[in-house]
Amino acid sequence: MIIRDMAAGDIPQLEKLYRQFWNEESSRETMTAQFEELQTKGTHIFLSAMEKDKLVGSVMGVMCGELYGDGKPFLVLENMIVDKDYRHRGVGTALISELEKAAAHRNYSQVILVTEKNRVDAVRFYESAGYSSQTHVGFKKKLS
Repeated sequence: MIIRDMAAGDIPQLEKLYRQFWNEESSRETMTAQFEELQTKGTHIFLSAMEKDKLVGSVMGVMCGELYGDGKPFLVLENMIVDKDYRHRGVGTALISELEKAAAHRNYSQVILVTEKNRVDAVRFYESAGYSSQTHVGFKKKLS
């Protein structure tokens, strides 16, 4: 397995992975257009975990600017997905490790994320990767 920057050609397989997790359709055309636009802005990090030619996992990091302190930006970890047949094989750990390296290389101050409390396996995974759920409370509100 290798971790590499995502390519537009990964989008069809990524759409299938998202459907596997969320059980809802995504438009590949919209995904491709968004991916290409966000790539040009340089505000996102997209990583793919590949097993030969198969996409087995992905993660997205979103850069957020900062005003206070030294003004260093931080990264929000989003859309972490690992194929159900590849879980507990180190794919997620490898994706997070590479995302953290990319964030450190860009001199970001921290990586933050939100996950649902009822996703016990995900909570356990993020804690094992060094993320704390003991010191902060996350909130989320859907707008539509």
